[in-house]
Amino acid sequence: MRFLDAGETHGKALIAIVEGFPAHVKIDIENINRLLQLRQRGYGRGKRMEIEKDGVIFLSGVRNSYTTGAPITLMIENRDYENWKDFMDAIQCDLETKKVTVPRPGHADLAGCLKYGFDDARNILERASARETAIRVAVGAICEELLKMFGIKFYNHVVEIGKVRLTKSYSTDNIDLFEKALSSSELFCIDEETENRMKQEIDIAKQMGDSVGGVAEVICKNVPYGLGSHVHWDRKLDALIAQAVMSIQSVKGVEIGMGFEAARRFGSEVHDEIYYDGERSFYRKTNNAGGIEGGISNGMDIVVRAAFKPIPTLYKPLKSVDIQTFQPAEAAVERSDICAVPAGSVVMRAAIAYVLANALIERLGGDSVKTMLETFKRIYNK
Repeated sequence: MRFLDAGETHGKALIAIVEGFPAHVKIDIENINRLLQLRQRGYGRGKRMEIEKDGVIFLSGVRNSYTTGAPITLMIENRDYENWKDFMDAIQCDLETKKVTVPRPGHADLAGCLKYGFDDARNILERASARETAIRVAVGAICEELLKMFGIKFYNHVVEIGKVRLTKSYSTDNIDLFEKALSSSELFCIDEETENRMKQEIDIAKQMGDSVGGVAEVICKNVPYGLGSHVHWDRKLDALIAQAVMSIQSVKGVEIGMGFEAARRFGSEVHDEIYYDGERSFYRKTNNAGGIEGGISNGMDIVVRAAFKPIPTLYKPLKSVDIQTFQPAEAAVERSDICAVPAGSVVMRAAIAYVLANALIERLGGDSVKTMLETFKRIYNK
């Protein structure tokens, strides 16, 4: 399975084409739109979220709510295009009014202009914008529709905003805790007291015209053993997950399981001891590996964290240089968020769902989910 997506932040729409998705998967459009709306939530989001009310439109590959095996085309319309059509029309538009010649430090503006030979960062920032992640969430959501047929579930939450970190211990088995955070917390945080301190951190950044980043975590439950492989570098499941998560705008680091903490401990404190009994087969009492060993899922929960840098658009701009005059200037200001970490956790979830769906298709084979389920029952005795 593979997908390509296209579209600009102020263009007509965002589009994705997913090829190789199995037939006979029921598509729950309400759940897909729920995840899209979840991405738009979060304390510290910008005014753009008040304009867009994201909902997916299927253009091909789905009939009567079931996938057909043909390429699936998804579209999310940009409502804000009506305000930008004079500046973004594909054939003829005003190139001067919205021209951006002062790049933002930390954004793709300057690197993109240098690479593609532009003197207008508008041509770069429109595609580099995190608005692109909306269509990726839609792709991940249809992957979740496939994965839930095999009992695989996803939970995302925020563990750190700025200097405020969740210190309350929790078990990944406490599903109610994560479901409550997604339904009632503005920051998808499982602890109310920590969430309040996170909000204060965001408020301070807003008052200073600044932005703030953080760390989000995604937990994948009921993932069967055997996804991925150790035999080639580009088939390792942890490597594929890391690549997918690192491709999300603003992500600067990825951890699986214990992550970087493993480098600070002895081996006896890191590796998960193995046990066996007739009913449970092989099992572990700890999950420091985060559900992956040697590039292969081991049957434990897959736990992934990502570090999101602060948004590079600041209402108190940093120093930069005009790419036309080469004179010092303040960086451009586009409408932006103060903090987008909660939204980032939803995008993470989608990116990981795509990787796991692809690995499951590779593991089980078949063009139809019916064939996949038969193979799944044979391999895993379920």
